Amino acid sequence: MKDELAGIATFLRVAEKKSFTTAAAELGVTASAVSQTVRQLEDRLGVRLFQRTTRSVSLTEAGQRLLDRVRPAVADVRDAVESLAELRDRPAGTLRITISQVAMAIVLEPVMDAFLAEHPDIRLDLSIDDGLVDIAAHGFDAGVRLGEVLDKEMIAVRVSGEQRSAIVGAPSYFAKHGKPKHPRDLHRHDCIGYRRITGGDMYKWEFDEPDGKAFQMAVDGRIVANDGNMMLRVAARGLGVAYALEDVARPYLERGDLVRVLADYCAPFPGFFLYYPSRIQVPLKLRALIDFLSKAPKRRKRKT
Repeated sequence: MKDELAGIATFLRVAEKKSFTTAAAELGVTASAVSQTVRQLEDRLGVRLFQRTTRSVSLTEAGQRLLDRVRPAVADVRDAVESLAELRDRPAGTLRITISQVAMAIVLEPVMDAFLAEHPDIRLDLSIDDGLVDIAAHGFDAGVRLGEVLDKEMIAVRVSGEQRSAIVGAPSYFAKHGKPKHPRDLHRHDCIGYRRITGGDMYKWEFDEPDGKAFQMAVDGRIVANDGNMMLRVAARGLGVAYALEDVARPYLERGDLVRVLADYCAPFPGFFLYYPSRIQVPLKLRALIDFLSKAPKRRKRKT
């Protein structure tokens, strides 16, 4: 039974990382040891769990079925073990968080050092993902996303102030091409497109008419990327118009590297929320993060 449990744990790590080498590094063993453990598990089960090539690792149908069953079970075991540490009346254990790229930059990264210093027995396992993730199915403790996209069955705690989009470009770009007066004028501009990391689809820019009517626009340009910070750097070089959140673009605006247009069409909207399933009993480690992040907007406001 001990060998089988070790094999399941190794299988789960390889399945999540889609790499024997990365799994080995995280487990602190060699890649050959990981491969041998998985092969022994396959022999005991009598099925092949992974398709292996020199360039990729993917699950077989049997492997996917096993993953779907064991991942929630292993998460329950992990939570049970870590809950014992909370008997010391001190938050402890690993927090697995799914968080969008922009939420990481705005919400968590600026205060992560302070949180870890305040809670030395907590570890963070962060998964950067722009798509919505089934927290329970993938073994996460919580997620951070914009409030407008969350399922109503989730408990959601505000962890940022209101957000606002910003349409920006370099002064040199607008000197050459002129400034758009209405969002539809963007069809005549070189817009830097954003491709979602997870789904791979193109993000449509969102606007609000002065009367409050919301609408979306598909834009076009010579550059498409899936990294918001890179898009701002590219825009600052005069290569096009970018769409960003105001908080992310602010340093560029304050330095004068970028200027803002169409501000009248960018209304404030609810910001970021930390969310988790309503049916779970909140462990002490998650309660610590909730309390810390819910106070973070007030801390940032006092500093500005």
